[in-house]
Amino acid sequence: MYIYKAGVVGAGTMGAEIAQVISYSGLPVVLKDVKPEFVESGLKKIRQIYQRRVDKGKMSASDLESKMNLVTGSTSYDDFKDVDVVVEAVPEKMDLKKQVFQDLDKVCPEGTILASNTSSLSISEMASATGRPHKVIGLHFFFPAHIMKLVEVIPGLATSEETIDDMTSFSESLRKIPVRVNECAGFLVNRLLMPYLNEAAYCLQEGTATIQEIDQAAVAFGMPMGPFTLVDNLGLDVCEEVVKILLESYGDRMRPAELWQKFYQAKLYGRKTGAGFYNYQGEASRADAIVAELQKQCGRKDARFSIERIVYPMINEAAYCVQEHVSKASDIDIAMRAGVGFPEDKAGILAYADKIGLDTVLKMLEDFTRQYGSRFWPCPLIRRLVGARFLGEKTKRGFFEYSS
Repeated sequence: MYIYKAGVVGAGTMGAEIAQVISYSGLPVVLKDVKPEFVESGLKKIRQIYQRRVDKGKMSASDLESKMNLVTGSTSYDDFKDVDVVVEAVPEKMDLKKQVFQDLDKVCPEGTILASNTSSLSISEMASATGRPHKVIGLHFFFPAHIMKLVEVIPGLATSEETIDDMTSFSESLRKIPVRVNECAGFLVNRLLMPYLNEAAYCLQEGTATIQEIDQAAVAFGMPMGPFTLVDNLGLDVCEEVVKILLESYGDRMRPAELWQKFYQAKLYGRKTGAGFYNYQGEASRADAIVAELQKQCGRKDARFSIERIVYPMINEAAYCVQEHVSKASDIDIAMRAGVGFPEDKAGILAYADKIGLDTVLKMLEDFTRQYGSRFWPCPLIRRLVGARFLGEKTKRGFFEYSS
């Protein structure tokens, strides 16, 4: 399928950035929202992204105008009558997304692919609202979409292989790295990321280390930023919605630390509200008082912070994703590098586990389970691999095979 024109529904930050990425590839794109001022705000955001490129000498002012001419703002679905693909980027509410898909289904040509940028909601359920479920797919860009390379390509139960292939090629045409992810709650990257963030929160509320110490340890490990800085950038309100979906699907191993609800109730969502785990308005931080109160309630003398305590839950969840055929081991490692910034020198979360030795990983997960609870319960696949003496690099086979 050749794509001549695209559409984006939702002119917020993600929608605008996705429209910019599409226009940068040379495709005309329609950017729609419900109010003219929302559309104008989205167009302004796109222009700002291009202007930064001009300021850095990466493109000329005339190139900027040429790219902006590819973007059409709209408040009507009438402008979607000739698009080949639409990316929905409205707020994470299933009823709203299904309504958008119903509206698109009525106006778009029969061959138009309808894609959702959802970070965790069911593609299959969205597809049920249309008469073309084989043409509905998840296309999950990562924030900021104009910078991050990863795109999760997520088929629903009825999505055709042709649609999957078309959206994989489309993602590549946008200079992105597409990774196929079979549908599950949280998909791939968010599913692996949340246990890491959650364990950092447990460490903080137990008094094992400060916000700054935990963030610094993650950066020293090789992550681009610490877990609390990341939450502040993503927005705690966004993380809250993902956590609810993960808890509903995976139970106790995704049970959130008490800290999240305390910060959520205080509306400390991060940069977007001027304060989160860190303060961005030059005022005294409210986070310290909340953390101090929680530590009185949840502090443990036997608890200790270590980088392994926040990284190993990611390894464990990655093993579950291999076991459940969510993605291939190699794609999981690509996704973690491109979507989270997992250290390049460690090759990927599963390659890193192979390097440590899966017997070592299993023993530490068992130790953490005894000390901190069932959220560390080792994935059965890790036990199977260890039982087979597939221990990683040292035995030439683990999640991957290694030449002699």
